[in-house]
Amino acid sequence: MLSKLYREFGINLDLALEAREIIQGETGQEVPGVQVNKEKYDYAEVTIVRIVEPYAETLMGKPIGTYITIEAPVIRKNNPPAHQEITEILARQLTTLINIPAYSNILVVGLGNWRATPDSLGPKVCSLTVVTRHLFNYAPQALKEGMRPVSALAPGVLGITGIETAEIIKGVVEKIRPELIIAIDALAARSVTRIGTTIQIADTGISPGSGIGNQRAGINKETLGVPVIAVGIPTVAHAAVIAQDILDRFLEQLKNSPHLYQIYQGLSPDFSHQVIKQVLEPFGGNLTVTPKEIDALIHSAAEIVAGGITLALHPNLTPDEYRFYLH
Repeated sequence: MLSKLYREFGINLDLALEAREIIQGETGQEVPGVQVNKEKYDYAEVTIVRIVEPYAETLMGKPIGTYITIEAPVIRKNNPPAHQEITEILARQLTTLINIPAYSNILVVGLGNWRATPDSLGPKVCSLTVVTRHLFNYAPQALKEGMRPVSALAPGVLGITGIETAEIIKGVVEKIRPELIIAIDALAARSVTRIGTTIQIADTGISPGSGIGNQRAGINKETLGVPVIAVGIPTVAHAAVIAQDILDRFLEQLKNSPHLYQIYQGLSPDFSHQVIKQVLEPFGGNLTVTPKEIDALIHSAAEIVAGGITLALHPNLTPDEYRFYLH
């Protein structure tokens, strides 16, 4: 039922882990052409999903590649030691995907709209990432051994700049010629429990039409000619999915009242979808929901992502040195 719901409302699944979960729920088995590994830590669980065959690519709606998901509910809490562990886990997982020589030129791109809090993760990460490309030219003595030339760009969105985001990035890429791009973006989740608590890393870049239904040019190796690693955190969930989850849980409760459960079971399978469409009709069926505390969530998530990227790109930096270069 959920897969049909996604088709009817034009919802894309940003998290490869959630796409796999839905298919597993429908078939009762692992997706053919998908390899899965799990790692457990004190404050997080890491799931590595590798799509290795075209059949799985088509079934999951995700390009062939590696998708690393870090699930850490503690991100929502004020727990600096736990956040530091998540930062280090992110750095280690990123390092496994960074297959470039030392001292390679790297561009960090923060996608999203800095005027809309749920979409401001990318620009916020850029502001907290240690950039060093200018130091190689103007202050090489300030650099520590092993640091890479890193630059950062927050290109904004089409509604602010009037320019397609991919066009801005491509212009910068042609000018500074990076060997790797790390793109940060806010995502949409199927489950509200993953908002602000889940980090996805993918070596496939960002494909068109992700998240909340925006149709945009791809930001990947095919379009830019440079490998792109995408880092994202869900900040919203689609209202239609939340509504369906509520109805499904309501049905579970009705099982305790067999008479009412039998009546509900007799309704058309499309009944709930029709009701949801009627409720969301003022928004054209496209309404996303974000938590009240999204400001704090974005701040915590941005610090973790920026710290993880910086540690992965400049592994010799200590926390104190990170703060020094940041300011």
